[in-house]
Amino acid sequence: MTALAPWLQRQLAAVLTLRGHAVLLDGPAGLGQYELALALARRWLCEQPRGPQACGSCAGCHAVDTRTHADLFVLLPDALALELGWPLDPGTAERIERKEIKPSRQIRVEATRAAVAFTQVTHARGQGKVVLIHPAERLNVESANTLLKTLEEPPGRVRFILATEAAHLLLPTIRSRCQTHAMAWPTEAEGQAWLMQTAGEGSTSTRALTEADWAACWQAAGGRPQEALAWARLGVTARLWADLPRQLAQGDWSAIVDWPIPRQLQVLMLLCHDAMAVATGAPPRYFAAEALPPDPVARRLSGYWRALQQAWRTAEHPLQAGLWAEAWAERTRAVFARTSGQPATAAIHSRA
Repeated sequence: MTALAPWLQRQLAAVLTLRGHAVLLDGPAGLGQYELALALARRWLCEQPRGPQACGSCAGCHAVDTRTHADLFVLLPDALALELGWPLDPGTAERIERKEIKPSRQIRVEATRAAVAFTQVTHARGQGKVVLIHPAERLNVESANTLLKTLEEPPGRVRFILATEAAHLLLPTIRSRCQTHAMAWPTEAEGQAWLMQTAGEGSTSTRALTEADWAACWQAAGGRPQEALAWARLGVTARLWADLPRQLAQGDWSAIVDWPIPRQLQVLMLLCHDAMAVATGAPPRYFAAEALPPDPVARRLSGYWRALQQAWRTAEHPLQAGLWAEAWAERTRAVFARTSGQPATAAIHSRA
């Protein structure tokens, strides 16, 4: 079990003081909701807890760490469950293996029904039962409605942990049944210290990053450590991040053409955010002011932002990446063009 980050350790102690059977961990992506939720479940199921920490050595802790605890049900989208090493139910796993279905990015209603059925069975060990749901906003309407009655009145010693990166997308009836904990942000010093430590334990590519590269990833993430780590693993360096705004403004996609579409779209949203901030006299957040394209037209930025928000709704659909990049390169170039007479050819390049 990887050691819990310092800012999450502080929050674990705070969450354990909450009373009630359902906790909602709420905050933007990259602050550690899943890690805190799993640490909380581990502590609740620990047979020899040491204050706010699980002991790490009892049979309960071992079962959680090996994804085999009989009293823990982790409800995730299929794709995320596979990524994090949690087993799917045999029927779903078989259908995915036969390519009858693709791993879902939403929480299936069938899986939610299985979680409800899990709560009806007597606990196997002595600490009760725990249902962990992450990210809770991926519950579709049918899944959320399936969960409601059990979430309101769980049988026996059943507790729920819901972790979310977008609480506003949850049904109000889900939120009202939980005690909410707002995720705390780390300080820059402890966040970057955690990043450096994690990088030292990670891949060769992240270990090779310089202090300036990590600072760029931290800026790209807006101060969210796990998001900074995700940018680093994607290949963000100080030089790339400094050059990127003007490259994109010229329709040059060469630096990001191999990124997943959601990440390409995200960097466009960060660019638009900072350009709008500067246009209204506010400081940028994600890029250095001198790196941004000069004098964007505020009216264009407003329409561009609305288009980006609309595109975000379908960012995880199986789009044709090349056509998508070409269309958005041209659109981005047009938004940041200094004059209407600028050539309309977008520079789409593939990296060798």
